[in-house]
Amino acid sequence: MSVGIMERFKSGLWHDNPGLVQLLGLCPLLAVTSTFVNGLGLGIATLAVLMTSNALVSAARRWIEPEIRVPIYVLIIASLVTCIELLFKAWLPDLDRSLGIFIPLIVTNCAIVARAEVFASRNPVGTSIIDGLVMGSGFALLLMAIGAFRELFGQGSLFARMDMLFGGEPVRGIVLAESGWLLLVLPPGAFFSLALAIATKNAIDKHREASRNAIARRAQTLNR
Repeated sequence: MSVGIMERFKSGLWHDNPGLVQLLGLCPLLAVTSTFVNGLGLGIATLAVLMTSNALVSAARRWIEPEIRVPIYVLIIASLVTCIELLFKAWLPDLDRSLGIFIPLIVTNCAIVARAEVFASRNPVGTSIIDGLVMGSGFALLLMAIGAFRELFGQGSLFARMDMLFGGEPVRGIVLAESGWLLLVLPPGAFFSLALAIATKNAIDKHREASRNAIARRAQTLNR
């Protein structure tokens, strides 16, 4: 993998993460991340839609009139979301019921429309697919991380009900406690978890910046 692609992944996963930095797509992020499997399922669906919509918008950008570009983007995204929803209903019915309305609501995810407008409409197909991959991966990993955190400390388990994604008998997952902090399972817990994730990222960035500044000052002192 080239250095350029690695930098793109670093940007999508950390520096420009749609949910962690740009704060886009917060409705599904906060609503469905009560468990790891919910975050994983919605993350996969969002990633697939983002990559495919980027590819289609990039391929058709020369024929899309500027005046109607946003309705065309929404039409493309809505068509893809419908396909994803039908696949979930056919192959993953339990996960589809668990995610509920939030699979169709991927259409309203601002992160997808934003990448179509800002990137895919101005770049070749291959580059746009990579952009969808890195941005979608960053959003999916954030969904999974918050889902795992809320499930672990809210319910005392981890990776429960993975059978909704892979089939088979109901899976209890890794049970670490009989109960947890109920607040994390409830809607306020989603806001708390996201705030904690943002604060952690900002603290890490601040520490890295301070370390770089200290190294730069020491280098300047040695060069004098």
